[in-house]
Formats: sequence, C-alpha cells, structure tokens
Amino acid sequence: MKLRSFRIRIALLSAVLAGSAIAGFGLISWWLIYEAKVSRLDAELESQLMRAGRPRSPNRWQSYEAFLPGAFGTNTAIAMLVIDANGNVLYRSEEWATDLDTNNLWTSRPQLQPFPPSHSQRQTAPFPERSQPSRDRPPPPPRFVTQRTATGTWRVGAVTTPFAQVAIAVSLKAIAQEMVVIRNIFLISIPGVLLLVAGGAWGIAGSSLHSIRRLTKVIGNVTASGLEQRVPIGATDVEFVELIQVFNQMLSRLEHSFKQASRFSADAAHELKTPLAILQGELERTLQQAEPGSEVQQGLSNLLDEVRRLSGIVRKLLLLSLADAGQMALYRVGVDLSGLLIEMLEDIELLAPHLEVKTEIADGLRVQGDRDLLVQVLQNLISNAIKYNLPNGWIRIDARRQGATVLITISNCSKEIPTGDRDRIFDRFHRGDPARTRKVEGIGLGLSLAREIARSHGGDLTLDPTLSGQTAFTLTLPVGL
Repeated sequence: MKLRSFRIRIALLSAVLAGSAIAGFGLISWWLIYEAKVSRLDAELESQLMRAGRPRSPNRWQSYEAFLPGAFGTNTAIAMLVIDANGNVLYRSEEWATDLDTNNLWTSRPQLQPFPPSHSQRQTAPFPERSQPSRDRPPPPPRFVTQRTATGTWRVGAVTTPFAQVAIAVSLKAIAQEMVVIRNIFLISIPGVLLLVAGGAWGIAGSSLHSIRRLTKVIGNVTASGLEQRVPIGATDVEFVELIQVFNQMLSRLEHSFKQASRFSADAAHELKTPLAILQGELERTLQQAEPGSEVQQGLSNLLDEVRRLSGIVRKLLLLSLADAGQMALYRVGVDLSGLLIEMLEDIELLAPHLEVKTEIADGLRVQGDRDLLVQVLQNLISNAIKYNLPNGWIRIDARRQGATVLITISNCSKEIPTGDRDRIFDRFHRGDPARTRKVEGIGLGLSLAREIARSHGGDLTLDPTLSGQTAFTLTLPVGL
C-alpha cells in the first residue's frame, strides 16, 4: 500500500537509505576492527614464536610459557606445543586442546638441528658442530590458522625453526567479547542515528513544503469575492517559483473572466429594468382602458403577468450578480425572526387553508441583518413548501436558538427528491420539473438567491437529509451583536 503522505515517504526513504549505508558501514567497520585485532595478535604470536624457537633445554619450556600471559593478557587462555626433529613431543601445555588439528600446522619438516647439550654435558663433551641453515633456503614464515574446538575458538600460530617446530594457540574469547561490545554499541547507536536522520528528513521535507502549504492556504481562500488574492513569491525556493507563477496567472485569468461575467449580468439586469418598468406601466394603463371581460383584456392580463415574472427574474439576477461580486449591500438592523414567522403563518392560512400547519417557534429569536432580504428568504422557503406539498399535506416550522446561532427548519410533506436533484437543488435555473412546465410556478433562482443571502449574513441554507415523503430546509443565521 502506497503511503499518500509525501513528507512521510521522504522521511522513511531517507531512513532506509541512511540505514542501509550505516548498516553496511557498521558491518565493514566491525570486520575491519576484528581483522585488525587478529592481525595484531598474529604479530605478537610471530614474535613469541621466534623467541620460543630458540634453543633451550626441554625442561625450560614450561618456564617460558609462564611469561606468555604478559604478552597476550592475563585473562587470555594460552597453550603451546613443541616437537623435536624426530616428531617427538618435547612439550605440550595442559591447556592444549586434544581436538586441535596439528596435521596441517607445519607445511614442511626440514632437517632440524639437535639442541645444544646442557651445562653438565658441555663439561664432558665438546659442543657438537652445528650446520648453519642454508642462506639460499630460508626457513618458511610462520603460519596462522583459526580453529574451533569444544573449548572455544583458537588462533594458532606455528613456525619451523632450525631447532624445533613450535605452535602457540591463543584463545579468541577476549577478542570475541570485545567485538560483542562493539556490536552492541553499533546496535544502540545505529537506531539513534536513524531516528535523527528520519527526524531531520521530516523537518527538511516540512520546510520544503512550506511553499505548497502557502499555495494550499491561498487556494482554500479563493472564492468569488477573493479572486484578487495572489501568492507572494518572496524567498520561495526556485523549484516552486514556476508553480506559484502559473497559479497566480490562473487567478488573474479567472478574476478577469469572472468580473466580465458579473459585470455583464449586472449591466444586463440593470438595462432591462427600465424597459420592463415602462412595458409594465403601459400594459397596466391599456388594461384599464380595455373593455371588461373581453379577449383583449384577458390577453393584456396574461402579458402583464409575464412582464411581472420577467421583472422578478431581472431583480433576482441583479441580486445574484451583486452577491457573486461580493457587493451585496446589507442594511443591518435588529430583526425579530420570531415575529416574522408568526406573521407569515397568517399568509399560509390564506394561501393554503387545506394544509396542516405545525409550529414550534421559540420566543425572542433576534439577529442582526437586512430585514427585507431575510423576509425574502423566509417567503421563498414557505412558498416552496406550499407549491411542492401533497394534497391535504402538512407544513412544519421549527425555530430555535443553539449557542450563538438561530436555526429555522421549514419542512413539508412531498414526493421524494431524486439524488441527482438533491445535489443540484441550489443550482441556478434548476427545477425539479424536467419539462419546465408551468404546473408549478418558479424559475429556479429562489433557492440559489436565498442561500446567497444567508451566506452574505454569515449563515447558510441547506437541504436536510430526511425520511422518505418529506423535504426540509434549514436556515442558519448568527445571532450577532
């Protein structure tokens, strides 16, 4: 599963790469340290082998072995094996493991010289003449091998001298203990370093994404009334400059296009107001002069209704264009919503006496707002509840205060609204009747304008999820000061 957080991926990838590098470095370092310790042990073994290979009487091997702990450490197990020219064991330490392999310790068995006689022998017999080793054939260098036995791991060094074959075995237990300490240090320090690397990568990634967060903040604040915003470049990283420039250019194009569209809607609505007012006045004057009950009077009456309907469309379009441009002027006063709703109950009884009206209106619901616009919102909601109701249906009005907000819910008995229509119910010129018939009056601008008015007051208008067979809209308004 791919992690969707870029910052987490950067931190984890940095930790993995750094961990691989540090782990590889740790393994190589551990191996080099081990090899260095073994090499130093081999050098000391070679020095002691050369000393041990000097001629001495057989009974002095044990005395010589007693000095070896001073070279290798007092806590280190040491064993020694000495063989004469005939393959006889001159000396074997008690610590010499029986399972140490001595077959391959010496690569060759050159002709060995006999040991010189002891002091008592030199008094009775001359010292035999020794043949000097051949300068053309120097003795082979010491050989070092590592052997594992039941008693532990040993580093064995063997050398062939002109007088004897000597092998010294040193236990690697002390080196193994030191390497365990070094390994534990690595195991403790590496996770700490990885945490530092991951934390550093997390911080660096966060710092690198600062420009993206600024861009996201500006994008989140982009609304119809906030298209003039721009993201400042300032000291932004070079990699994000082009992105910010493209985004600012896009905002400029959107602002220009939106202002043109809003200006066109406002200008068109404003220009239509005067001819429509003149046309309505002329129709009303002509209608008064027509013969009562004639076809001319009926035709003029129908034309006057259409002109009034068109005037309402123009008025709503003008308000919507002002809302889009963020220029809807509000004349804020104290508005008694409880009183307004009670007054509108009388209109419901006159317009729809066949409907059952249920109310639950709290007293003293007051807000700061434009009274005429809020009346328009409530009238629109009540009008829709009447128009889209079922025969012998009902209307319910609930008004209450919740914290610093006034909630007004107007619900009615109705057919179920399809899901597609629920998502588009606040779209402009959208109506639930796909044929756009006049069976239900309306132009599809009322809910859109009501929501814009609510939002201009700092509130909102929403379609509530309800049970089948009913529709409910909730108007929320801040109480204000």
